[in-house]
Formats: sequence, structure tokens, C-alpha cells
Amino acid sequence: MHYVLEPAADTIWDSAGTIATLEGVEDLAPTTEEGWFRVQHAAAVISESGNLLLMPGRTMDGDDWQEISHGLVSTGASIMTAAEQQDADAIFDLGGQLYNVCVACHQRYWVENDQ
Repeated sequence: MHYVLEPAADTIWDSAGTIATLEGVEDLAPTTEEGWFRVQHAAAVISESGNLLLMPGRTMDGDDWQEISHGLVSTGASIMTAAEQQDADAIFDLGGQLYNVCVACHQRYWVENDQ
């Protein structure tokens, strides 16, 4: 998760919404084709990671694991579509949906790593 899903999710979350400071408001949405492609790429990683987690030998248990994995697949696919359409509002909303999928997984399967 640390090497694949987390960087992809961070790319999506870092490309949505605004930051308000005393100096003004910064829009985080991509402004170039390259920036939108990075979001598309990250969304593909999210979606395909969900597929990988559904493979035999990777399933932790029954329904919860599968539901969360399918959530990654569908949310990633929706984010890819929104990035292709350069829809910053949809990226923001779907970023919240992705956060909820991640939190559901963390609450059920989080493993502390001492390293």
C-alpha cells in the first residue's frame, strides 16, 4: 500500500480543491495536459490495485475485502473519466469517495509496521 496506493491517492488528493492563505486562494486542479495525465495515471493505479487485491491468494477474508477492493476499482475508474474530461469538481468529489474507501480499509485491515 505504501509504495503503490498511497502515492497514487496523494497525487489525486493534491490535484483537487483549493488552499486559502493570506496571500490568496490557490486552485490545486491541474492546468496542463501533463498534470491531467498524472491524475489519470494515478487513478489507473488505484483502479488496477483494486483488481490486484481481488486475485486469489491476496484476499484477506470474504465480503469486506472484496467490497473495499471493488470500491478501489470503481472509484479509480470514475476518477480516470473525470480526469479525461478535466472536471476539477468531480475530481474533488471523487477524492472524498476515495478517502472513504481508504478509511474503510484502514479501519478493518491496518497493520502497524515497526520499520
